[in-house]
Amino acid sequence: MRWDPDRYAAFADDRARPFHDLVAQVAWPVGDGREAPRRVVDLGCGPGTLTATLAARWRSSTVVGIDSSAEMLASVPAAPNLAFELGAIEDWTPGPTDDVVVTNAALQWVPSHVSLLPRWLGAMPSGSWFAMQVPGNFGSPSHALMRSVGASGPWASALDGVLREDPVLDPAGYLGIMLDAGFDARAWETTYAQLLPGANPVLSWVRGTGLRPALAALDAADPSGALTAAYTERYAAALREAYPASAHGTVYPFRRVFAVGRKR
Repeated sequence: MRWDPDRYAAFADDRARPFHDLVAQVAWPVGDGREAPRRVVDLGCGPGTLTATLAARWRSSTVVGIDSSAEMLASVPAAPNLAFELGAIEDWTPGPTDDVVVTNAALQWVPSHVSLLPRWLGAMPSGSWFAMQVPGNFGSPSHALMRSVGASGPWASALDGVLREDPVLDPAGYLGIMLDAGFDARAWETTYAQLLPGANPVLSWVRGTGLRPALAALDAADPSGALTAAYTERYAAALREAYPASAHGTVYPFRRVFAVGRKR
């Protein structure tokens, strides 16, 4: 599945807000004499724009962004203490100097992440921070319609098993994992009432993220694009009804799940 950095960046401010809310909960210095983390890792860093804010915050730290998309990493920002690596985040292993690990809107793409988390957390050094955020809107109309429209039509066989119903836990689930791993942790959820401009902007939003597996599967099943166009047309009509536009724009409520903790 290929990613389109330009399409992803179309709603950059709305996508960035949860990241900033997340990393604001990582408190450093931590009172142990170290003024900055030794190494900061951003798992699933995308185009690296937000990773660069970590490098600016901790200028004496080594900051590394990791992403599986070569397209996303093609034009990453530069800084003296900033580096990027191409790779699947599920293959990553914490190192002894990884004092801060951040993963923002990435773990929902890793089906095994619930079993990976205890291994990652267990390998992180004492005093380190782990901060994660995942979308929690898989039951919202935008995603429910994606699945229901996909299940009824000539595209159904191509989309069978492609769109997962709920690939993330609730806050209590992630809190329990972190507490079991020896972290002082907290978890919460927030629903952002995003006001989006343009015609059918919810379709534009999901085209950049959640709809991508469906589009890739449809393009593979019918390279002519006709099947993709037919599915998109029906899905777009359903979205317009579910998210009516107002004079101010279209409100797209977006639930997100957060968990942050420091290892004892």
